[in-house]
Amino acid sequence: MPAPVVLASASPRRRALLAQIGLACEPCPVEIDESRRPGESPEGLAARLAAAKAEAGARATGLSRPVLGADTVVALNDETFGKPADAQEAAAMLRALSGRSHRVITAVVGLHAGRRSERLSTTRVEFRRLAEAEIAAYVASGEPLDKAGAYGIQGRAAIFVQALHGSYTGVVGLPLCETALILRELGVDVLSAGTPA
Repeated sequence: MPAPVVLASASPRRRALLAQIGLACEPCPVEIDESRRPGESPEGLAARLAAAKAEAGARATGLSRPVLGADTVVALNDETFGKPADAQEAAAMLRALSGRSHRVITAVVGLHAGRRSERLSTTRVEFRRLAEAEIAAYVASGEPLDKAGAYGIQGRAAIFVQALHGSYTGVVGLPLCETALILRELGVDVLSAGTPA
């Protein structure tokens, strides 16, 4: 029996979040251009990329099942931080975030049978001041290299976060409250469709 939802993403974290609420998904990794357009806000970037992922996933799998696309952007004022290209860029991002508050914006778009639903989750995350040795050790762990903003709140970087205002799961990569509302609008009741954890 096919999974009730297609997730247009290769992210193991997003799959794990859906599994946390008992919802199986079929991962459908898609390739899109994630470049920021001139004058585009961080929120606009996240929303556009989430929509592009959902649309690419729908083209790849059809719309016989709901398709979810999501994108996470880390923003310090108007500057956006995607996934670092290398260890040096990861360290530079962490230095920029050290001792400061930033936004983590995750957009989610769902498509199914001619219907479309979307939500935007914005969470303010405050980092304590980081020592150079901490940044070097964290970068050496390899954890920052596949994560927007060069950190994973669900991993070792949890020790850097002194306050969080908003959705924890949004910072991980898929805000579950908003995602469940999207799925409900597309005809999927998570509590009924999901399997017991």
